[in-house]
Parts: sequence; structure tokens; C-alpha cells
Amino acid sequence: MRQTLLGMTASLVIAAVTATVPVGAAAQQVRGTPGAPDAVMTPQGLQLPPPTPPFTGQILPNAAQSTEAWPPQTMPPAHAPNVLLILTDDVGFSAPSTFGGVIPTPTLQSIADTGLRYTTFHTTALCSPTRAALLTGRNHHQVGFGNIAELSSGYPGYNSIIPPETATIGRILQDNGYATGWFGKNHNVPPWEASTAGPFTHWPIGQGFSYFYGFVGGDTSQWQPGNLFRNTTPIHPYEGRPNGSWNLITAMADDAIGYIRTQTEIAPDRPWFIHYAPGGTHAPHHPTREWVDRIHAMHLFDDGWEKLRERIFENQKRLGVIPANAELPPWPDDLRRWDSLSDVEKRLFIRQVEVYAAYLAYTDHEIGRVIAEVERLGQRDNTLIIYISGDNGSSAEGSVNGTPNEVMYFNGVALTAEQQMPWYDAWGTDQTYNHMAVGWTWAFGTPYRWTKQVASHFGGTRNGMAISWPGRIADRGGIRTQFHHVIDVVPTILDLVGIPQPNMVDGIAQRPMDGVSMAYTIPRENVAAPSTRHTQYFEILGYRAIYHDGWIASTTPPVPPWASIASPRPSDVMNGYQWELYNLADNPTQLLSRNLAAAEPERLRAMQELFIMEATRNQVFPLNNSIAAMISTRPGPAAGRSRFVYTGSSCCTQANAAPNILNRSYRITAEIEVPEGGANGMLVTQGGRFAGWGLYLHEGRPTFTMNLLNLERPKWQAPEALRPGKHTIVFDFTRDPAGEAPFGHGGTGVLTVDGREVARLTLPHTVPFTFAWDETFDVGLDTGTPVDDRDYQVPFAFTGTLARLVVEPSETPVTFEAVVNFLDALQHRDAERPAPGLAPAQQRRP
Repeated sequence: MRQTLLGMTASLVIAAVTATVPVGAAAQQVRGTPGAPDAVMTPQGLQLPPPTPPFTGQILPNAAQSTEAWPPQTMPPAHAPNVLLILTDDVGFSAPSTFGGVIPTPTLQSIADTGLRYTTFHTTALCSPTRAALLTGRNHHQVGFGNIAELSSGYPGYNSIIPPETATIGRILQDNGYATGWFGKNHNVPPWEASTAGPFTHWPIGQGFSYFYGFVGGDTSQWQPGNLFRNTTPIHPYEGRPNGSWNLITAMADDAIGYIRTQTEIAPDRPWFIHYAPGGTHAPHHPTREWVDRIHAMHLFDDGWEKLRERIFENQKRLGVIPANAELPPWPDDLRRWDSLSDVEKRLFIRQVEVYAAYLAYTDHEIGRVIAEVERLGQRDNTLIIYISGDNGSSAEGSVNGTPNEVMYFNGVALTAEQQMPWYDAWGTDQTYNHMAVGWTWAFGTPYRWTKQVASHFGGTRNGMAISWPGRIADRGGIRTQFHHVIDVVPTILDLVGIPQPNMVDGIAQRPMDGVSMAYTIPRENVAAPSTRHTQYFEILGYRAIYHDGWIASTTPPVPPWASIASPRPSDVMNGYQWELYNLADNPTQLLSRNLAAAEPERLRAMQELFIMEATRNQVFPLNNSIAAMISTRPGPAAGRSRFVYTGSSCCTQANAAPNILNRSYRITAEIEVPEGGANGMLVTQGGRFAGWGLYLHEGRPTFTMNLLNLERPKWQAPEALRPGKHTIVFDFTRDPAGEAPFGHGGTGVLTVDGREVARLTLPHTVPFTFAWDETFDVGLDTGTPVDDRDYQVPFAFTGTLARLVVEPSETPVTFEAVVNFLDALQHRDAERPAPGLAPAQQRRP
């Protein structure tokens, strides 16, 4: 009789649970012993999170006569796979060997060999936009990322805020029972929220990821990342380790391996979703010395970039990763030919690219370690791996000669090869924030034209992708050529997992996804199936294009992305650009000699109108191609403030939440107490080895150091150490109002101690645009790297008492009108010259 009642109860439980399915949802599935703690429920609903089902037990006055029933646990559909979504950074289409390049990428190759290689896959041409589109399945302007986060502006398509109407794949899978983790780069936190004060709504943990180990921002040092977090807590695991013994590429692989092992051992029935986004190969290129030596021994680049490009093109034809009728466009006239270079230039440029290649090979190897752990745990057959080789085309942000310090590039400073040679032996170590010459960048986009940032041409938007799921994909090593876009990844994952796209999340109606599923391409019999993506727009920084059913209309880039900020751009962004038109079936590499714009004006006009319609629907307007239009006062804790007060040590505040001393006068006041025996340490700092500033006690003497792009380090220092007791240290900087530029003004700094002047120095120039962005504003200590490593090493905590520190920046002359005038004045200057206000680059040995 007791067993009969239990059986009836079980039936009632199943019936009750099934009866609670929301309208329009699929039938829910209960696994395990009904009513027991291990009972699981698969919601598969259109509303997230799913509503709590009613209690299915029986409640009577006495527990002895009542029947307990545990709430069912949410789980994905039966046999749902683990999902590993890999996205590398700034990798051109033809850099990896898997897509015809010469740089060995055996892990990417193994994914292609056990699955499918996609050769007509596209990104947005820039970091933040691609990542926002990838995670949401929506076009990048639809989710606030028409530009990178640091250049956000107050328009819906550009405000760097992923809206709640566009839930991420992490949130969707999390609410459907997946364990979710994010490792590596996050370039989608609004800059003013990228601090330990939060809010954390737009951090990974607020976007559906239960665990985050990575950095917030566009890039970071892999040796000493100053913007590294575990969830929302800053961490500095490299401190106390010898230089070269710790690298983030390996550390994040270790952390991901631990996460996968924990999930598999503790909850083997719960699948996991991991977004794995290493910093490689975005600058700085920081591989280990072992990998540099390996690549150097292969002599891959000794013949120069033109020969490399020809070799890659031959490989691609042999592998079938480009169309049989593809032709290699001619080498661009505004890039130097290898034979015209000096011996010094050739030697330096080969060093640059070998370090880059080592970085890509090293990154691919560490990804392989993560996949090897999945296999060791017996999870490989039921793990869907999507490996996207780059979030855009290869980067031209190293300028024509490369640079030992990418912060120079973004401050308008370029060095000759001879000026860079003092860093030759240190290239790729923690002493450089390095990038390579553009000739290599162009070669790594073979057979396509242009580079990262240029959304109008495939050199900026076409990236290789491989998908593997051994338990599902039978056409091992197949190639797929259907035209697809990064927005198609999320719909594909949901389609393959068996989870519908939700129409309601947290009570907020969801915008339909712009992406379409690529699952139809998987069966072998569909190898030649026509693409289900018929139309796709592209736009970044005014570069734009529209694809439609095998045709593409593209604007002609008015200036290359490696040119000076002074280079003239059309003032009428909408109508000031020339357009090109290509039939991709006949001209898959957009050969300019086969531009059909003049031959088919009606088709071009129709394509331009289609772009306007797509741009209007996707919040692309207003178009912007000027740095002047990006001067925007952003919200956040630093907005509108002229006084910042700190009463103790704190670290890791990113620039948009910290006081800004660029291009203005300012005062810094520190009230301290020195104990018996003296004191040393940092009082306040921002940035580090590659650009920044700091006020500290060195050998007991108050010191202010300004690090000008690792080229100059002017210093103010008291002649004597402070005696025990209370002291007030003030650094006053008065900007020189003279000069044609609103950026990089010189000025006079005065250091006083207890009201007495102890040092005075006038600078002809300062840093114009940005300090080192991967380093933070710290009070009472220094994290990341030192502003002058000849004076101290991090963390350099202050050994006295910091009672109060006040930073008071004045208003800046950097206004929209001032920047417009500045750019107009620069238009006829040589792109290789430093920006006005900056002294000629000086050699400094690391």
C-alpha cells in the first residue's frame, strides 16, 4: 500500500511539473527521482528565468502525514553539449597555418580536422563591436558598440551599454541550467563602470557568467597585467615572481582547466559554457622566450612581407580556403617594399614579426592545453568547440615601422627603426609594449585588402573559424563557404543545444536576434547549400559596406588606419566617400581593377539605399569618422568633479573613474606622517612603465615623476629625506596656455613640502591623449609596473601613514571646437612626425 501511494505521488509530481509549463514553451523534462533533491527540470521556455513550479508534495498539519517535494533543478535538454567558444584577438585571416599562413596553429588545425573550417566568416573590424555582437547575436550598433568602449558617445548605437533587451548567450544558457565561465578579455564594460566601485551589471557576472578570470579593457601586459580581475576583485598574481616566470596566456589556461575539472568532478551531469578570449594576438605581443626561440629557428620571415604574402596565397589555393578564381591584389603603393628597406629596418622588422608569430603559436598551444583537459576528462565527444581566429583583421596600430610601446601610437608618436633598436633584445618582454610594422599586417590579411578598423573590406572583417563536435559532426575536415557573420554564432549555439531564443528576460521583452543559425551547414550533403544570410551591413569609424546576395558595395578608405590622426578625412561622412562595387563570385578579393561602381550605377545606388535602411534599423547613425566628434563627457563617478579625496590606500581604479590630469593644470596634496626611521613608498600614481605619473617617497625624499611614453622621465625631487612627523606635500602643475594644440601642452610643475618649494621644472610638452590604459590609478601603493623602475619596484606600498590625499584637476581646453581646429592645422604635416607639443623621440635603453 505504501509503495502504491508513493507511485501515485510520483505520477502526481510529474503531472504537476508538466502542467506548469508556460504558454508557448516546450514540454519540460524531469530527470532523476521525482520529488527528490536530485530531480532536474529542463525549462526550454521563452521566458527567463522560468517561473517557479508549484509545490508538488502534500502538506498536512503533521509532518508525519505530509509529503515533501524539492523544487526541481533547472538543467539543459538531455545530452546537451558543453560549449567552448574561443575568440582570439587581432589575428588576420591568413596568419594561422590552418588558413594558409606560415605560423603553426596545431590546435586550430585539430578543430578543423575533427570538424568544419569556415572560410567566409566575418567580424565587425574592431574589438568591442565584434565581442558585443558575438555574445548577443545582434548587430554591434544594436547593442551600443558602434565603436570601442573607450570611444563611446551618447548615442544609442555608440554608448557602450549592452541593453537589457539583448541578453547574452551566457545569460540564456545560465538560466537554462548551464555552468558559465568567462576567461580572458572583456572589452564590453562601459569605461566609467570599470572599477571596483561598479556597478557590475555590465561585467561578466552581471551578463550571465557565474565566474570571470580576465582583464577589463582593450589589452593588457601579459607579464604584469594591471587590469586583471577574478570576478570583480583585482588580482596581481605576478607579484613576487621573477620576470618571465609568469604569463597571463598560461595563467588563464591553468584557471580554465581548473574550472572545467571542478565542474566535471562535482556536477558531471551539468554541462558548461565557457567563453575563452585570450589577449593574443593583440598588442603588446608577449610570448614566452621559449616560443620566440622556436619561431626564430624556423626562419619564416627572412624573405620579407611580399614574398610571405605570395607564399601564403599559394598555401591557400592548395588548401582550398579561398575560391579557385581568387586573385592576389597588388601590393599597395603607400606601403614600402621589402627591397627598399635598410639592413637595420629588415633586422628590426623580422624581430617584430617573429615575436608576433611566437605569440600566436603560444596562444594556440595554451588553448590546446584547455582542450586536452576536456579530452582527458572524457568530455570531448560531447563538447561543441567554436574557435574564431581573430575578432577582426590584423592590426595596423603599430604604424609603418612598428613600435616598442603601443601607447606611443595612440599619442601620435612614431619612431624610426634606428630609434627602436635599443629595445631589440627586449622585444616582447615586460620592457616593451610592442607592435609590428604594417607590412606584416597587410600580409596576414592575404588575399584580402586592408586591415583592422576598415569595415569596408575583407582585410578588416574576414576571419577564419573552425567548429568541432565529434559526437555530431560527421564531415571531418570539411570546408564551408557560406557567407556568415559573428552575429550568427549565438543562434547556432542555441540551435545545436536545443534551447529556444527567449522572448522575455527578467520581465523585459527581448529584441529578436539579427543572427541566423549556421547549423544547416553541418551535414555533408549541405556543403553547397546557399547561405541563409542574405544581407549584412558593416560600419566602423565611417568605413562602411553593405553585402547582399553575393554583391558588396564598399566605401574607399580615405586614409589608411596607420596614418597620423592629422590625415584629412571627409567632413561629410555620409556623402563624402567614394564607393566601390564588387560581384564576389567573379571577384572574391575585391580587386580594385574590377570595381563595377561606374559600370553598374543603378545597382550601386540600390546597394547604398539598402545600407541606409539597414543603418537606420540598426542605430548606425550618426556616422562619425573624426576624433573630434569622440570628445565626449561620459557619465560615471569622475564626471564633472574637480576634487577627489582619498583617506587611505586603494588600488585599481581605471582611468574613467579616476581624476584626469591630462591637458590641464592640477594640484595634488598629500598629508602624511613619517614614523621613526623614515618612510618610503607610493602616495598616488596612474599608469606605469609605458606612460604615467607618480608622487612618492624615494629614499625618504618626496618625488614626482612624469613618464612621457617611456622616452623621457622628468623628475621633481626634494633634496633631503623627510624627518619623522606630519608633513604636507603638494605638487602643483600649471599648464602653459600657449601653443597651437589643445593636447600635450607643456607647463611648470612645483613641488613643495610643508609650504616650502623644494623643486621646480618646466616641461615643453606632456602626454597628449592617454597614459598606459592597462594600468590603474592607485593610492598608497603601486600595482602593475612602476613609472620609473630605477627608483622602485611594485607594489611599493607607503610605509608611513597616509592621512589624506587630494587631487584637484582644473578644466581642460580640450573641446570639440579646439580639436577640430587642431586637426585642421595638422592636415599637411608628415604622418611620421610627432604631434605638436611632443619633443622628437629620444632613445632610451631599457
